Amino acid sequence: MGILTLNKVTKNFGGLTAVNKVSFTVEEGEILGLIGPNGSGKTTIFNLINHYYPVTSGEIIFKGINITHKQTHEIAMLGIGRTFQVVKPLKRLSVEDNIMAAAFARETTFAGARKVAREVLEFTHLDHVANMKAGALPIAGRKRLEIAKALATRPSLLLLDETAAGLNPSELDEAIDIIKAIRSELGITIIIVEHIMKVIMNISDRIHAIAFGTTITEGKPEEVAKNPTVIEAYLGTDYH
Repeated sequence: MGILTLNKVTKNFGGLTAVNKVSFTVEEGEILGLIGPNGSGKTTIFNLINHYYPVTSGEIIFKGINITHKQTHEIAMLGIGRTFQVVKPLKRLSVEDNIMAAAFARETTFAGARKVAREVLEFTHLDHVANMKAGALPIAGRKRLEIAKALATRPSLLLLDETAAGLNPSELDEAIDIIKAIRSELGITIIIVEHIMKVIMNISDRIHAIAFGTTITEGKPEEVAKNPTVIEAYLGTDYH
């Protein structure tokens, strides 16, 4: 059994099935890419893992513990951190204070939270803007702050939701380096949702592809990239 297993997980919103019996396992220490067209259910899967939405049926196992019906804060304490597509920092607080606020998920003292924040600031190369108001950061800085806040909760599994969207080529390379370092230096397992294929192909050990809430295929990046069903889901049947 891996660090995380989804077993026939389904989510219904009224008459709409957003996620339909999706199953996969994430091995400890790997980076799993979760891909699919817009509206395919990727973020919904993240929202089910950390109980932002309740699961309709199926189960989610993390480190041997059934977390299907645990509350979001309990899941965070067990070691699952995440970022969000739409970044919403505490704009009037400094970058460091934003990270400290996240650190209090586990830390109980001001000194402890500050220590964690400064370690994370250095790791994510945000130390030079530690005192800047978070609302003044450009998009690349806000995306990186989102990762920093998630790291401050000290996760063993990190869910990254489109952390590279809106970045220019050099910022993209920096983001890839940081994501790789999260695994290689911090030993954190990662599931990443990303539309930018350069990122997914560069860092994923395996890719799980979905469309219309249902699994299409799973395999190594080069295998998934050549899969006709994946190509059709992304580009349509008229693509040649």
